Amino acid sequence: MTTGNLVSTFFARQADVPTKPAILWEGESVCTFGELPERVGQMRAALAHLGVRRGDRVMVKTGNSPNFIFTYLAVLASGAIFVPMNAAYTAAEVALLVEDAEPALLIHDAETAVPPKGSDAVARITLNMDGSGALPDLAAGQQPDFGVEPMALSDLAVMLFTSGTTGRPKGAMLTHGNLLSNVEALYETWRFSREDEILHCLPLFHAHGLFVCLHLGLYSAASLHMLPKFDAARVIAELGKVSVFMGVPTFYTRLLESPEFTKDATSSIRLFISGSAPLLPSVFSAFEARTGHRILERYGMTETAMITSNPYEQVGRIPGTVGFPLPGVTVRIVDADRRELPAGEVGEIEMAGPNLCAGYWRRPEATAESFYADGFFRTGDTGFKDAEGRVTIAGRSKDLIISGGYNVYPAEIEMLLADVPGVQDVAVFGVPHPDFGEAVMAAITTEGTAFDMAAMQTVIAERLAKFKQPKQVFVLDAFPRNAMGKILKNELRGRYRDSFAR
Repeated sequence: MTTGNLVSTFFARQADVPTKPAILWEGESVCTFGELPERVGQMRAALAHLGVRRGDRVMVKTGNSPNFIFTYLAVLASGAIFVPMNAAYTAAEVALLVEDAEPALLIHDAETAVPPKGSDAVARITLNMDGSGALPDLAAGQQPDFGVEPMALSDLAVMLFTSGTTGRPKGAMLTHGNLLSNVEALYETWRFSREDEILHCLPLFHAHGLFVCLHLGLYSAASLHMLPKFDAARVIAELGKVSVFMGVPTFYTRLLESPEFTKDATSSIRLFISGSAPLLPSVFSAFEARTGHRILERYGMTETAMITSNPYEQVGRIPGTVGFPLPGVTVRIVDADRRELPAGEVGEIEMAGPNLCAGYWRRPEATAESFYADGFFRTGDTGFKDAEGRVTIAGRSKDLIISGGYNVYPAEIEMLLADVPGVQDVAVFGVPHPDFGEAVMAAITTEGTAFDMAAMQTVIAERLAKFKQPKQVFVLDAFPRNAMGKILKNELRGRYRDSFAR
């Protein structure tokens, strides 16, 4: 029976290719699409044995493995709510999320940081980074439960906690309907089919790896070639076996550093996709020069999954932009009074659509602050549309720098400085200043020996208005980043916030 349960949709779309590999792990087939329901059914039976019921939250803190996928699908098939966590979280961070979500079960790697036993009443079981553990051992001895709990499209499927870089993490409540609408839109926009083979090395605890890469494989009945994590040499070795690769900008930078990454190595690929952090136009251009491929950049959030995408046709992809709203999604640029702005003017990005989550778990005040009565969501990002409706991100609202009364958008300066020879990556941020309110600052990493600070200062002086010019430029060995490669500007602001203290 087809229900609103996302798992029912996946299984129905895979039913006529039972002998096709569903998941390949480090080059070896783990199961076919015909075998996938049995593996999920065994895991569902194990969860039921552990007391998991419809509506329960199941928290998972471990690395990528096929058993992670079986667990995820089993949780949804049970009618429970899947709550993944960053595998790098500390025990204190996990305790905070456990307190918030009140899970029926905590699944974790035996070696990872979790609160000590006895500090909570939550049942727990192990699923290790290599796919071993007490949970898969339990599942292996179970008779498969092939049932899929009937769900309404409005029922919760996944709760993803925001990163918490600006305060306590919030649990975005994503429904079966949210996730189904998004994968349908991506399938259409990116022209997926069961002929595709996808290389997957993104973390499964994140929306990019879970809702985009994994879901498209399951919805398209496209084989997923999985690696535990990104490794440039291993990715290059696997590219010839697949047609699609998804990554964060750091992945593409690392690939370009390898002499083995050539046009021939990418000859089987029809689509390279980038997201989760801004892709510098310089990386876009270098990638095209090396491979002939123009990377497709898209834009999404934890609360919405994907919102916009550059066109499928390569000629329509413009570096520095994130493209057009996906089918069914509305995006508008507004001023402080929520009046829609004309093309070219920077304002806050709002969106509405069937992909927008149901709000924040047990956070009515935070929900009311960002979810408007007219159905639109305040993204917290700033940007603008061109005359065709293409969206360009200017930065996070919290990253806006107001210096001497003027608005400074970091993305504009970052793109300019990234084109200076020898610059590998750049971050622009504001710190307190006694005269200007905030001072514009820049930090960069460099490659090779080509970088010349004098040349950068010339570019700054000649190409930027005085109020936009960084007061200082710091050359760093590496940036602080989160698990998806985003530069943690809050850490940079903290590091340099007393630069102008009197």
